Amino acid sequence: QVQLVESGGGLVQAGGSLRLSCAASGLTFSNYAMGWFRQAPGKERESVAALSLAGTKTYYIDSVKGRFTVSRDNAKNTVYLQMNSLKPEDTAVYYCAAKYNRGRSVLPVSETEYTYWGQGTQVTVSA
Repeated sequence: QVQLVESGGGLVQAGGSLRLSCAASGLTFSNYAMGWFRQAPGKERESVAALSLAGTKTYYIDSVKGRFTVSRDNAKNTVYLQMNSLKPEDTAVYYCAAKYNRGRSVLPVSETEYTYWGQGTQVTVSA
């Protein structure tokens, strides 16, 4: 079955960096658009970034533009989220998600578009 496993979360001071990884199995990874989402306590889950099959198209929520970078290694079935200049408001559980997107030009952004989800990894940024 399809599994998405996130790693790389933790506690970091404001201004620091973390790199999240999401390893996928049970699917043909290169056929799937990948997304990163986050959910802070008491808030709805929001889309943070998304990446097309070959990594040529990206999406970022405005609040992370210039600080976060999404990338993928299709040979390793892994998607990454490099997070720099972290702020306390980035504190959340971060989830990766996958959507079959072969033959489609539009990059999925909304969580309702994604089929498979990881279990999440906690990111805590202290002031």
